[in-house]
Amino acid sequence: MTYYIARTLPIGFDDAVDRTIAALKIEGFGVLTDIDVKETMKKKINVDIPSYRILGACNPTLAYEALKLESHVGTMLPCNVIVRDAGNGQTEVAAIDPVASMMAIDNLALKVAAQEVRAKLERVIANL
Repeated sequence: MTYYIARTLPIGFDDAVDRTIAALKIEGFGVLTDIDVKETMKKKINVDIPSYRILGACNPTLAYEALKLESHVGTMLPCNVIVRDAGNGQTEVAAIDPVASMMAIDNLALKVAAQEVRAKLERVIANL
């Protein structure tokens, strides 16, 4: 089982970020965190990498349901979505597969809930 859902797009990085945030919103996700990995790597260890952002996406209703099912599930939230420059005018967008990540927790109800989140994230990626 792969641990992410991904798609490579023939568009620029900034456009891919904008499209990703818009697609997340359609599925009820907001972006709680936005980490510019390229900037951080340059600032912290003075290395240059291609553009790379980690968006911490959260659907509050589904997060609340998950927290009711498992009080420590917050250690695995929010759902990370990456946007990265794949080179040659291509940008990859990838989201965590919540079903794969919830395999670490022995809670059947949480695994069922993770399937709903996966379906939403699959639609986000498909609709880019």
